[in-house]
Amino acid sequence: MGWSQDVADIAIPLLLGGSVLVYAILARRLERLGVTAAMVFVAIGVALGESGTGIVPVDPHAPWLLSVAEITLALLLFSDAARLRLREVGGDPRPVGRLLFIGLPLTIVAGTLLAFAVFPSSGWAVAALIAALLAPTDAALGAAVVSDVRVPARVRRLLNVESGLNDGLATPVVTVLIAAVAAQAGLLGEESWEVRALWSLTIGVVVGVVVGGGGGMALRSCRRRGWTSPLSEQVAAFALALLSYLGATAVAANGFVAAFVGGMVLAAALGSQEAGADLEYTETSGLLASYVVWLAFGAAMVGPALARATVGTVLIAVGALTVVRMLPVAIAMVGRGWSVPTIAFVGWFGPRGLATVIFALIALESLGASALSDHLLDVAAVTVLGSILAHGVSAAPLAVRYGRWAAGRPATSPELVEVAPAPRRRLDLHT
Repeated sequence: MGWSQDVADIAIPLLLGGSVLVYAILARRLERLGVTAAMVFVAIGVALGESGTGIVPVDPHAPWLLSVAEITLALLLFSDAARLRLREVGGDPRPVGRLLFIGLPLTIVAGTLLAFAVFPSSGWAVAALIAALLAPTDAALGAAVVSDVRVPARVRRLLNVESGLNDGLATPVVTVLIAAVAAQAGLLGEESWEVRALWSLTIGVVVGVVVGGGGGMALRSCRRRGWTSPLSEQVAAFALALLSYLGATAVAANGFVAAFVGGMVLAAALGSQEAGADLEYTETSGLLASYVVWLAFGAAMVGPALARATVGTVLIAVGALTVVRMLPVAIAMVGRGWSVPTIAFVGWFGPRGLATVIFALIALESLGASALSDHLLDVAAVTVLGSILAHGVSAAPLAVRYGRWAAGRPATSPELVEVAPAPRRRLDLHT
């Protein structure tokens, strides 16, 4: 039985703050045990949600949840794009480019075929939307891999940069497909979904360029004149991330595209090294907000998804985490000198995480409460939950095993080629 609303109103912020505090002071110890932040906060959410004690009754339709989730993704997209532009990957852009521009599209195509084969009655548009929701990866769910120095630096950077950029590249695809599915369901009235999607994406790009470029030039000018300080520059970067997102949504454009483009343009205006120093506050804010999303995910989505899950749902989840990811990665990497163990390692460590959860919540808002919305949430929730467990548990032991294998490779192997490290991403509190 759940608590009364008055008690819940007091308990929720206390439990959230206390959970963050406990995790923060134990982060390094938990890392050694192979426990990630997502594991911790999803478990807390499940225990406190309707499927557990009922202390934190979170409704996936709640407006506050979508707002927090969208702001979280916007902050992370902005900071990732500013740090991890393809031109700034240490002079080694081809492997990342192949994963992003060959592997990612093929992943969406393969996921579409799988989803349609499992749920043919839903149609091709829904199948493609499921595939796009499940396509972005989240390196934080396998943080032990990208932080373990035994794994060759080039491989760690490849996974890190791919994860930082593929959610931004998947965003326009998800936007277009949500509009197509909404039109198919008769939710757009007389409005053309093609025109709506084109407007949303185009104006999102314009807003990102204006905010990121204008803000970057203003920040650079003020820095040169000594009118600002290192701390206030971090606050300014945070404000630019919010302005990119909120400015776009204010004119019915795509705020995520605006945030992603805004981050890239800011880095171009400031220079990646200077932009990186300004992103600490934005990244930390996004990280803390992600803990709220993970807790809400556990409280609101996991229990109902597991209760409604069908054999088809599980098949899609398992397929998304294995062949749908690993085969496109193999196609993107084969013929470039990479060994089979490396291709398998990169293919396996494509965890599905925060972006998938948030994209599913956005689809829920656009499509309303319906069997279709529940279907999308269930597939996303089961896939992400499976990824949290499978990748979280396997990250440390496989990183050790792969690192030992790589250490015995010839110095001329692609895995051991020395290249400058990628800009550092904040994956978790213990990094």
